[in-house]
Amino acid sequence: MSETAAPAPPPLVLNIQYTKDLSFEVPNAPAIYTVLRSPPTVNINLDVQVRRIQEDQTVYEVTLAARAEATLPTPANGAAPEKPMVVFIADLAYAGIFTLTGIPENQQEAILLVECPRLLFPFARNILADVTRDGGFPPVMLGPIDFVGLWQSRRAQAAAVAGKA
Repeated sequence: MSETAAPAPPPLVLNIQYTKDLSFEVPNAPAIYTVLRSPPTVNINLDVQVRRIQEDQTVYEVTLAARAEATLPTPANGAAPEKPMVVFIADLAYAGIFTLTGIPENQQEAILLVECPRLLFPFARNILADVTRDGGFPPVMLGPIDFVGLWQSRRAQAAAVAGKA
């Protein structure tokens, strides 16, 4: 009778994903709907936050935070108002609980800040598109995100701050 070993757990497991926080506001409603003649100018800010759930385990909450702030487009004559009128503000924190198994500690940061947000991104993208469309505006469609570039930029900033200390 041969014994077979239990299969090894996968190195990265997404246990659950969820909307941690969602806010959508149209501060200039209803007037904004009468003056908006073309799609608004949308600025997007993205951030990734990682928090260990328990000190003695490799279980982490990874949150992809996205903020979309739309303003009236600059008029064709180029005369920008002193302060652009806000069309809408959408804030989303979309999170997942991830378990890392057998990943060396020196590789965990890259997994948590690149691979985990890459898995969460399509869902966050859909939520942001739906909430802006349901708010009466063209849906905000986020393009592909270079999470490797974001991670490298974050590391460079941290190194620069450490070098000045």
